[in-house]
Amino acid sequence: MTALAVARASLRRLVRDRTALFFLVVLPIVVIVIIGATVRGFSLWRVGVVDAGAGRSGQRIAAAMARAPDLSVTRFTSVKALSTAIARGELSAGAVVPAGLDRAERAGRPARVGLLVEPANSSSQAAAAALASVVSAEGARVGAAQFATRHGGGAFAVNLGRATSLQRTIGQVEVRTLQAQPKSNILPGGFSYSAPTELVLFVFLSALATGATIVETRRLGMYERMRAAPVGAGSIVAGEALSALTVAVCQSVLIVLVGAVAFGVSWGDPVAAALLLVLWSLVGAGAALLSGTLFKTPEQASAFGPVAGIALGMLGGCMWPLAIVSPLMRGLGHATPHAWAVDAWTDLLSRGGTVATVLPDLGVLLAFAAGLLVLATLRMRRVVA
Repeated sequence: MTALAVARASLRRLVRDRTALFFLVVLPIVVIVIIGATVRGFSLWRVGVVDAGAGRSGQRIAAAMARAPDLSVTRFTSVKALSTAIARGELSAGAVVPAGLDRAERAGRPARVGLLVEPANSSSQAAAAALASVVSAEGARVGAAQFATRHGGGAFAVNLGRATSLQRTIGQVEVRTLQAQPKSNILPGGFSYSAPTELVLFVFLSALATGATIVETRRLGMYERMRAAPVGAGSIVAGEALSALTVAVCQSVLIVLVGAVAFGVSWGDPVAAALLLVLWSLVGAGAALLSGTLFKTPEQASAFGPVAGIALGMLGGCMWPLAIVSPLMRGLGHATPHAWAVDAWTDLLSRGGTVATVLPDLGVLLAFAAGLLVLATLRMRRVVA
């Protein structure tokens, strides 16, 4: 019960600190949003479309582009404005639906939809291919309606409706894309990248901030007062460890819930994810206790703690995938617990991993947590003795 009382006292001080709550709760969510919106991968292309007076056909093509799951469409009123947006990098590609397209379709004449791309930009070429696939699908329906009108009679509009209906019900040739390397070495793009990496980064940074609180407690002589109660050194160490573990677990659960509910992040196998969260929280608790014994003043902890935490996060793959760095840097990264945590999240989110597949990563994290907690406990007992 004494250890619980120490933990409650530490948590109460933390809850009353609005600055600490901002860094624990608000800042991680903000960073996840920013990085998730930036690192979207190649699953969504920003494109533009100009309807130069194509009539209903132009409206139909623009609507089909807007429905495409891999396109984010912006409408423009002129080709010049669309070209400027592409040149500035605001869009990846654009489409120009020509005037008179509606009349050409009814008359059975060929018509061309223009595509604007950056020829030297591979992303622009890929976006143009996505646009071309939408236009081709619309062209297939129009071609079928023209064939039916030419050889079977009837109004073009009626035949186009029949072609659209049949296209939805009749089986078509399906092109299936298979990955050459199905076991991805990197996390998915978007929020599925930012949420797990920032969880790893901020839980560790928050642990170092908790260490600054321990330094402040030492400076104020509160441990001496506890010992005068009397409270044993073991109870004080256990209480501080429990407080740091509670903060790490709560922050982890918050990021997981926000990622799942607000950003649609799938965290993979729930049992494996829960084990990973607990072990990473234990790593954070050990880091918190250890940092609380390494610095002499809260100012030192506040100055050097975040720098050390960010540096370790960079080495461990929280800023960029370790798969893209040299083998030397990859080896240095795996000297940190961050890399093993990110590897485990990559397995869960990118490869459909289970407890069995992430067990080696969990074992390494357990070793890191045990080592940090043992070392921190030895140092803390000296501090509070």
